[in-house]
Amino acid sequence: MAEEEVQIPVPRVKLGSRGLEVSRLGFGCGGLSGIYNSPLSYEEGGSVIQHAFSRGVTFFDTSDIYGAHHHNEILIGKVLKQLPREKIQLATKFGISFTEDWKVVVKGDPEYVRKCCQGSLERLGVDYIDLYYQHRVDLSIPIEDTMSELKKLVEEGKIKYVGLSEASPDTIRRAHAVHPITAVQMEWSLWTRDIEEEIVPLCRELGIGIVAYSPLGRGFFAGKATVECLQNESILVNHPRFTGDNIGKNRVLYERVANLASKHSCSPSQLALSWLLHQCQDVVPIPGTTKISNFNSNLGALKIKLTEEDLHEISEAVPCDVVAGSREITIFTGYTWKTANTPPKH
Repeated sequence: MAEEEVQIPVPRVKLGSRGLEVSRLGFGCGGLSGIYNSPLSYEEGGSVIQHAFSRGVTFFDTSDIYGAHHHNEILIGKVLKQLPREKIQLATKFGISFTEDWKVVVKGDPEYVRKCCQGSLERLGVDYIDLYYQHRVDLSIPIEDTMSELKKLVEEGKIKYVGLSEASPDTIRRAHAVHPITAVQMEWSLWTRDIEEEIVPLCRELGIGIVAYSPLGRGFFAGKATVECLQNESILVNHPRFTGDNIGKNRVLYERVANLASKHSCSPSQLALSWLLHQCQDVVPIPGTTKISNFNSNLGALKIKLTEEDLHEISEAVPCDVVAGSREITIFTGYTWKTANTPPKH
């Protein structure tokens, strides 16, 4: 049988220790609205989400900034009308907006939190959001103020669980003390492993799940290892790891992973995903794609079994200190977890 015809079971796991259960693989929906390529129509994007659900993926990730004019949340809202809401775990985010000249504005004041939540509920056409993240941390406001409002939204039934994205260890601890954090969303992949020393142990100590965004290195391990693979609309044409001499240097890392993938009879993307899935049951990657064939391939990562020796060999193939270029595009440089501390609450 062809790979796309083989039904691969998608296990379910507990994300964090608060009771949220999700599919072992999630689906990052942002790419459907033009982050890395031309945006799909509502019909095209909806068909990809419906296919993912039919194959057992029930955890869908979006944000109020994905796509022009909230395209992504509106898209998901349209699809949800055709799917059983109670079987979906829906995650969205607030906190980022852009000025006319594309400068990042991050806000976390209580009034803004509530306004954003209400807007997302309306666009998604739902009564509640399963997992609501602060997309980036507002460095001007004590995290306790933001979390107090999120706690109220939980008490009102508008959101079920609270998450943080790109938050520092101090911010995570302080937020968790106000209301339990269910999940922290961080970039984690073979070539981005900086969370492993501080964030991962902290989350395990506090019983917080980890949602890994860009688990394929923003498509790098799925084949976007050459400049020719990038579309002009893609934000990657300005990404440090995909530009200048860096893309050529990083191509060497891709070839190493490709060679190891051959050894395991799988694709480089499947090996990269499997490596992440093997880190622990509390890690849920959310790869995204606009192509059903790529989605089916990603599911194949669930079948791969890796030993500790295999995992070490794969890790050694992509030493973090030789990856060329910063992991973030320039406009987000000041909003990574390493600098995401907020003022003390007086």
